[in-house]
Amino acid sequence: MIFQNIALLRRRAGLSQEAVAERLGVTRQTVAKWENGESVPDVLHADRLAELFEVSLDELVHASAAEGGPAPKGKFLFGTVTVGDKGQIVIPVRARRSFGIRPGDDLVLVGDIERGLALLKADFFAEAAQRMQEGAL
Repeated sequence: MIFQNIALLRRRAGLSQEAVAERLGVTRQTVAKWENGESVPDVLHADRLAELFEVSLDELVHASAAEGGPAPKGKFLFGTVTVGDKGQIVIPVRARRSFGIRPGDDLVLVGDIERGLALLKADFFAEAAQRMQEGAL
């Protein structure tokens, strides 16, 4: 919910309600009402909040506390996936949309024992490998 996200992001940024209010040109009471769910910011103030906290407007409005709240622009937390009996995973719809992943796309799975696994689009991986090879010549 947006009211929870405003409060969470304000605390993460180490800002007081007064500081947020000053940056947006509203009163501290207005920010308090947004955080308490008594009112919601209009679209212009919501956009300015998203800019202030460096999150997307979509994340400000729709991210849930269960998902860890809003993430910085360009960063995502899509939740967990379950590995099936044959090792298959289902990539969440929101992740597929955000990264333009379509049925039949090739992905590269890379891993680091200490950091875990990551999926990369195969074309990105191929381009990066090509650049590295060109730089090594």
